[in-house]
Amino acid sequence: MSAKPPASPKQPAINFSEAAGLRHLHVGGTAIQSAMHIDAPDELALAYTRAMMACLLFQPDPRDVIMVGLGGGSMAKWVYRRLPRTRIVAIEVDARVVSAAHRVFHLPLGRKRLQVLVGDGADYVANNPGSADLIFLDAFVNHRQAPSIRTAAFYQAARRALKPEGVLVINFMSDDPGLRSYLRRLAAAFQGHIACLRAIGEDNLLVFAFADDPGVITPTSLTGRAIALQRQYGMEFRAFAEGIRPPSRILVDRRPLLSKSELSAF
Repeated sequence: MSAKPPASPKQPAINFSEAAGLRHLHVGGTAIQSAMHIDAPDELALAYTRAMMACLLFQPDPRDVIMVGLGGGSMAKWVYRRLPRTRIVAIEVDARVVSAAHRVFHLPLGRKRLQVLVGDGADYVANNPGSADLIFLDAFVNHRQAPSIRTAAFYQAARRALKPEGVLVINFMSDDPGLRSYLRRLAAAFQGHIACLRAIGEDNLLVFAFADDPGVITPTSLTGRAIALQRQYGMEFRAFAEGIRPPSRILVDRRPLLSKSELSAF
């Protein structure tokens, strides 16, 4: 969605579908790239997009947000509507997706706080150090995370792009065969300061990487803020707080994502 596509004279087809009150975006196949409640277009319809907002447990009042990968613009809309002091820059490589987000998924157009750029998100992050409180990565090519945002060099650039106490939020698929390799690169770039959350009922794994040491993260340490955020936004922040774990305590294929020794090496 937001990294340079493979060289090909033919772009993937963009299609839409509707079912059970939801409108879906499909890019290059039947997989759902984005979903919107037709009667509540600014709400987050997919569990993984709500889980990505668990970053507010650590950075509750972000002023500057970068989003790499737009899709139907669901996260951009939610942040724009619910965080009125936040400035958003969303970068999407496919101009057709940007057009669809505005035309079909009600993404606001021409707003000062919401800038949508057509380009490569990895380049934007690398060229804007110290610019973001939050960076969201949700960019896929052929159902795998875009190659340009899973390299060691990109993770290092992402850390430089964060302000102090900033957080990088990444959507991974738990069945990606390269997942552990990506996490090792990420942990090295962020000195082991990472935590994970599984999206309920979905195969998405959300990973939070912290520009600074967040200290010990436990459900108890997050409870007070989770209760306040749940009251404010009406989303399941208490469940998010209870589900956040170090990668050594998240099992995929019956193995920890990263061992304690791997994490301590960073």
